[in-house]
Amino acid sequence: MKRINMDVVVIGGSAAGVVAAMTAKSHYPDKDVLVIRKEEKVMIPCGIPYIFGTLGTSNSNVMPDGGLINLGIDIKVDEVLNIDVEGHKLNTKDETEIYYEKLIIATGSKPFVPKFIKGTELDNVFIVPKNKEYLDNFQTKIKGLKKVAVIGAGFIGVELSDELNKSDKEVLLVETQGHILGAAFDQETSVIAEDLLTQRGVKILSGTKVKEIQGDGKVESLLFENGDVVAVDAVVLSIGYVPNIELAKESGISVNKQGSIKVDTFMRTHQPDIFAAGDCAQKRDFVTGKITPIMLASTACAEARVAGMNLYELSTIKTFNGTIGIYSTNIGDTSFGVAGMTEKKASSEGFKISTGMFKGMDRHPGKLNNGHFQSCKLVVNASNGLILGGEVVGGTSIGELTNVLGFIIQNKMTVSDLLCSQIGTQPMLTASPAGYPLIKAAEIVGRKLVSR
Repeated sequence: MKRINMDVVVIGGSAAGVVAAMTAKSHYPDKDVLVIRKEEKVMIPCGIPYIFGTLGTSNSNVMPDGGLINLGIDIKVDEVLNIDVEGHKLNTKDETEIYYEKLIIATGSKPFVPKFIKGTELDNVFIVPKNKEYLDNFQTKIKGLKKVAVIGAGFIGVELSDELNKSDKEVLLVETQGHILGAAFDQETSVIAEDLLTQRGVKILSGTKVKEIQGDGKVESLLFENGDVVAVDAVVLSIGYVPNIELAKESGISVNKQGSIKVDTFMRTHQPDIFAAGDCAQKRDFVTGKITPIMLASTACAEARVAGMNLYELSTIKTFNGTIGIYSTNIGDTSFGVAGMTEKKASSEGFKISTGMFKGMDRHPGKLNNGHFQSCKLVVNASNGLILGGEVVGGTSIGELTNVLGFIIQNKMTVSDLLCSQIGTQPMLTASPAGYPLIKAAEIVGRKLVSR
């Protein structure tokens, strides 16, 4: 039995694990930091759908180790079998005992495979894990298959459908909700995405449920709850992810009833010297404080920075105060982004809301430099003008505009704050300062609030 003594150990090598380790080493440079991960090569999570089309191979989607190595962080490719909470010790598959002062659990999540759909064990049924070996096999097998059904029209499902469609496959996207991306966007935005995806050749079946994946050993068809049968050669399950907490739970680390590791705003677990960050860690909504299942690489990185900074010295300003939920995606030359609460979510939570939407161009004049329309919708608490959320649709510039919405919500800005904010504009780069969609949407809401 080999023995290693380390100051800080991070279990997990994806986004949260990497950022936690780098933050820990940067803030406590005298401490030895070790990352333990199962995979020799780690996938960039958000890039996984694109290996099936745009990137062409998983080799173009590998997360580099340079950042860890340059900081002097050790990497061990191994599997942790158990955590001895009292003894501050880990046991690994290669029979190594690793003693730690501080431990960060960043074991991520795994694809959800529903029990309510029969036939998920058939050959040519695929999931979308963050595992290079599996994804390479998936990519090899699906190359020879023509008709592919993707079940689940969240971000991964939509992006994967679009990428598979590029490789000359007949793609059927199935969604139980009334519209694709329905959990993230309000209906008017989802409809735009549906139209674009349909125009690009993806067939969409929404508002319907799959009862069974049928076939003799391998996929042959889908049976829907209404009795319809559709012939397919392969099925991709993209119905979401669940926290990977088995190691923590079996080691006696506290988890909540939703299946996530319990943490406070410093990302500390209930057990001394153990932190958790990323998809495996408990999330609370930024506005309501409710437990939420949102899993995002950007959220994971924010949590990881908080965990890494607070390992040896707590700071009241270095806390994670809830998940805003900031998403973006792209279909063709049109991009979609959302931050915070949608109109339907805010209403369901009991807020009295006011909304404003403005559509303009992201250049001025609009014929400059491949201009694209840009629309912005704001969701505002009608009683005090607090901005609860927003949605944007436009060109590639909306990726950063979505992040700006996140900053606005996190800093609890009101419509009045936004109307008084200063912006920089340039004809080739931005919308007109006189018709900036974000500000114009705020003006529309502002007029509604004044007239109340």
